[in-house]
Amino acid sequence: MSISQNHLKHIAAEAALAYLSNIEIIGIGTGTTVNFLIDLIGKNRKKIKAAVASSIVSAEKLKQQGIKVIDLDSVSELPIYVDGADEINLRLQMIKGGGGALTREKILASASQKFICIADHSKLVERLGSFPLPVEVIPMARNYVTRKISALGGQPMTRKGITDNGNIIIDIHNLNIQNPSELEAEINQIAGVVCCGLFTQRPADILLLATETGVKTLFPRNQS
Repeated sequence: MSISQNHLKHIAAEAALAYLSNIEIIGIGTGTTVNFLIDLIGKNRKKIKAAVASSIVSAEKLKQQGIKVIDLDSVSELPIYVDGADEINLRLQMIKGGGGALTREKILASASQKFICIADHSKLVERLGSFPLPVEVIPMARNYVTRKISALGGQPMTRKGITDNGNIIIDIHNLNIQNPSELEAEINQIAGVVCCGLFTQRPADILLLATETGVKTLFPRNQS
């Protein structure tokens, strides 16, 4: 009998608790797998005093569990940031932003000493690009950025709603990602782009990957 995806997400979140035992302030991402972690943190407070959240939704969930939520500017360092991924490869480079929090997620990942990704095995891919690539964009630049993105070969579609930052998201479908690092830099250089959902400049340090045989701990594999 196959294990449900929710169960896999739960055991991935459980595995992350071991890394939080002596941490007082943590960074928390956004998404369904992270939601399991937030629930577990509420039940296993340990020494955690506060958390920096990557989204309003996660901040509210943390508060509901009795965890104090603070701003990144109020801490001198962020020892650990834990988040999920929409796709992740063996170099622990990711596509993130399915939930719309990519910019704040990238800020917290970049500010952290250790970035732990928690995911079920369906998120591990040989090559990034099956999941539409989110790009957060200043609203006035939507048409300009859309034209620039179209020139890269993907099909851009504007997502409904706005981000926590008051911006829009353009999802790039069917994008052929040959070199994730170069593409991230290229998209980020387009005027009007706030953040690209490729996490290659700051990949995860550890991947806790839930499989039907348990949680595997993976570290970045060097490019051949």
